[in-house]
Amino acid sequence: MKKLQIIVILLTLVLLNTNCTGDFEELNENPNLIAEISPGTLLNPILYGMASHHAQRSTDVTFNLMQVSLPFPSISGGLHRYDVSPNIGNSTWNTSYKWLAGVREMRIAAEKAQDTNYEAVALTLNAWIYANLTDVFGPVPMTNAVKGEEGLLYPSYDSQEFIYETILADLERANSLYNTQTGMIYASDILFQNDVTKWRKFTNSLHMRLLLRISNRTETNALQKLVAMVQNPTLYPVFASTAESAILQVTGIGANVSPWGRPQDFNNGIRMASFFIDNLNALNDPRRAIIATTATDFNGVNLGYKGIPSAYTGSDSQFQYNASSLNRNQAVAPMKIMILTYAEVEFIKAELAQRGFIADAETHYKNGINAAMDQLGVVLPTDYFSNSAVAYDGSLEKIMLQKYYALYFTDYQQWFEYRRTGLPKLPTTTAMLNNAQMPARFTYPTDQQLYNPVNYKEAVQLLGSDDINTKVWWDTID
Repeated sequence: MKKLQIIVILLTLVLLNTNCTGDFEELNENPNLIAEISPGTLLNPILYGMASHHAQRSTDVTFNLMQVSLPFPSISGGLHRYDVSPNIGNSTWNTSYKWLAGVREMRIAAEKAQDTNYEAVALTLNAWIYANLTDVFGPVPMTNAVKGEEGLLYPSYDSQEFIYETILADLERANSLYNTQTGMIYASDILFQNDVTKWRKFTNSLHMRLLLRISNRTETNALQKLVAMVQNPTLYPVFASTAESAILQVTGIGANVSPWGRPQDFNNGIRMASFFIDNLNALNDPRRAIIATTATDFNGVNLGYKGIPSAYTGSDSQFQYNASSLNRNQAVAPMKIMILTYAEVEFIKAELAQRGFIADAETHYKNGINAAMDQLGVVLPTDYFSNSAVAYDGSLEKIMLQKYYALYFTDYQQWFEYRRTGLPKLPTTTAMLNNAQMPARFTYPTDQQLYNPVNYKEAVQLLGSDDINTKVWWDTID
């Protein structure tokens, strides 16, 4: 089984690692097998595999839940009406554990080679994947996960509190391991091109994201740790520009291709949601042209940017216009997949300042907006902040609305942040299911009940109920 996994990984690597510099001494005479995995062997497949999956889930799931877009026509049902399929999280579960197995192999190889930079990268990737996984489901297998070769085929689940304690400690350790003097000696990675400093900044920026995520749990002292990180940038360097951000550049070369095989699959049968577009219109926001198409009447007359209400009631025929859709250019290589950006770091600092822990909330707010424009290739208009809908008023609501747009196309992050803060305020309709209540998590894959029933039942006991309304550990918003 392990050799089969290695074969699959190698084939993926050969396709992805188009910049390989001839490190072929790692291959034995059989071109389909690796004699020994180096710490760098798995990095690019993991990065591309997880990032491309997250990009697709952002459009298929997050956009619907967070009123970015919706399928149309859609007279009934649909995720935008909180009609949640029992197996909606299956692909995230399966994809995450597939690549977590690769991360584990990478870390083992790095430790064996005594390569601290790749060990730090492996710890960071592990934290990134597990954080998203546990924030989708709650308790998940971690301690005994991805150990099939050791005979652990039915792993137990860990509490979300334990998972966060573990990955935060791992990020702390990773920050201490990076060594710019030795560098990263294997083929160039597709995220930071072996820039150790950028990898370290990613580690610490992710650390900040996750501390803020659990900050409503006061017993964790997460806010105090966040403040300590912000006040010691030498020890905890974080992203300081969009150029440093964790943004995967999908080149279209080799296998580094768009997750959408056909551009039309990105926006066919999709319309922009009114909440998303109406707010951008109120902001007179230049990102509209990058994100969306313009609406037209049935004679082709341009109506500007105009969406359709999420979870609308009544017939499809009530909309006497062709509403704005997603601009499919966003899914055509060369394209970007957002993982964690400088804009998000600035909005984290803005929230800390708004809550009185550090200074200069308005400065960080403006920096976040500027960076959010920059990451989409848009120039901030000179009069943007003179708009009363934009001007900082000291409220968390203003920060979170702009953060909502900064997190556009970033896996599940809009949904996670909504569950943490209840912001931005999303409109509800009588056509929404689940009592018009935002799902708090996704239920476990049904095969867990079939093939791992004992551990599944223990996980449900940790949660209380395997229900979409059962809140995860850090979710304390009423």
